[in-house]
Amino acid sequence: MVFGFIKGEFIDVISWLDDTRDTMVWRFDRRGQAIKMGAKLTVREGQAAVFIHEGQLADTFGPGLYELQTNNLPILTTLQHWDHGFQSPFKSEVYFVSTTRFNDQKWGTKNPIMARDPEFGPVRIRAFGTYSMRVTDPGKFMTEIVGTDGEFTTDEISMQIRNMIVQAASQVLAGSGIPVLDMAANLEDLGKIIAKAIAPKVAEYGLTIPEFYVENISLPEEVEKVLDKRTSMGVAGDLNKYMQFNAAEALANPASGAGGMMGAGMAAGMGLGMAQNVGPWGAAPGAAPAAAPPPPPPGAAKAWHLAENGATKGPFAETDLAAMVSSGALTRATMVWSAGMEGWKPAGDTELSKLFSQVPPPPPAP
Repeated sequence: MVFGFIKGEFIDVISWLDDTRDTMVWRFDRRGQAIKMGAKLTVREGQAAVFIHEGQLADTFGPGLYELQTNNLPILTTLQHWDHGFQSPFKSEVYFVSTTRFNDQKWGTKNPIMARDPEFGPVRIRAFGTYSMRVTDPGKFMTEIVGTDGEFTTDEISMQIRNMIVQAASQVLAGSGIPVLDMAANLEDLGKIIAKAIAPKVAEYGLTIPEFYVENISLPEEVEKVLDKRTSMGVAGDLNKYMQFNAAEALANPASGAGGMMGAGMAAGMGLGMAQNVGPWGAAPGAAPAAAPPPPPPGAAKAWHLAENGATKGPFAETDLAAMVSSGALTRATMVWSAGMEGWKPAGDTELSKLFSQVPPPPPAP
């Protein structure tokens, strides 16, 4: 009874509860690495247990509850040359591997990618996004990546994965032939191509990339500023009207300019000058300045009517009336009328009064 009690006290329970979001591998700590035959091994969903014996991969267990005996440790039994009745403790390291997805892993290009754009020529572009990874072959992951690390996190493998992604992304983006301005509409397809390109290399580590996203592809800040100006010109349309509008705004708000009223006047002069010398998209280099616009046509001459002895005469042009003033046929008291006047008025009370100032007074008596 005492022997059975002591034997029961030494039965191990091997399990792992993870409360972190980035631990991929955790080593079960056991004094002297001694595990009793008959120990209970609990492997939960989203986990795998890997036994390493004397530096060699011995056995891998998926989710379930196991009682460790020689019959369910076949590889380890072969390595130890155990008989079926073996009951002594054995020394092995037990590593728990998380097989769940590790989401929201970041990637991005540290240096710009050189690409040849069909519209802009050689350009430098940057790209970034997110991906998820999962351990699908715990044994290969242990032997290729983890080794003897007692606690392995995503940070220790993410840099290597990121380097693979950037290399594949550089080749895909540079060789896609898609114009930079159209890449935003093809992010999903580009992501699939990049994920497919890195899949074989990632599989060598016992990993897969279930999800991969290209979130943004951008140009250098200087190039984006030039594109913004080009877009503004397209929105403005007729550059002639655009410059006139800017000049009018500068005159209406002189304080907003750098030089107050003087700056507004200079802006207006520059705007009008440019509007006269460029077309909608600017004059060709070396082209002669455009000729000044012709003056507006003169307005129609005003016609006048005269009242004399109860009769109306006319219409007369102003030049005719000037001659009549000189001959005395039109005086200041002559009643006149023209379109727009409310009624007949003496000629001296209308704009014709200027004609009388040009006529000398009667000569003095001899």
